[in-house]
Amino acid sequence: MHGADRTDTGVTVHRFGREAEPVVQIDDYSGMADELLARGRSATYQPGGAMYPGLRSLWQPDYLDRKGALMVQIMQQVFGVQEGVKVESCAFSMVCTPAGELTPPQRIPHYDDTGGEVLAIMHYLLGPETGGTAFYRHRRTGFETITPQREATFSAAVAEDEREYGPPAAGYYYGDTDRYEKIGEIEARPDRLIVYRGRLLHSGVIPLPGALTADPAEGRLTINMFLIAR
Repeated sequence: MHGADRTDTGVTVHRFGREAEPVVQIDDYSGMADELLARGRSATYQPGGAMYPGLRSLWQPDYLDRKGALMVQIMQQVFGVQEGVKVESCAFSMVCTPAGELTPPQRIPHYDDTGGEVLAIMHYLLGPETGGTAFYRHRRTGFETITPQREATFSAAVAEDEREYGPPAAGYYYGDTDRYEKIGEIEARPDRLIVYRGRLLHSGVIPLPGALTADPAEGRLTINMFLIAR
């Protein structure tokens, strides 16, 4: 289903599906997962926006330089970044919308941006019981990534899916259906960080939707970032 290149630095480069887009996994990234979790637990949260099913707290990531040289190497060798990246946004994030209250777009895999220069980072602060991230292929089109050239075709195909299958089922998406096929999954681990292009179709894994809460002391806390390659 996929290949993965592993190194002795805690870095794994997954290449899921037919398009083999890289998803970089770095274990034990910061060495300060407990401190970051404490920061997230004490943060003040606001609604995450129309597409995000939960709450967010914006902040400036002051820990990324702990493995700055490694990140530069990954950006250059894996993603072909030549001049560097800038942090477009960073937030503590907490999925907490009840499954029955999700909007139709929140019930299927999504992409963050069609541009190849947009990189997404997910930094897990908790374990596998809170759920990781899964990656998908859209069955009707065969697309695993949504580029500017594909966006109109994909939107039309999603509308055709709804005409044929009806509205997406209420709940957090996971696994294989008539609409999408799961091509890979990263398990959550404390201080595990993953990097991937925002154009990949993906969805958060929510194994226990009934356990979701808006209480930061108990919630599914992650750190989410978007980088722009220059």
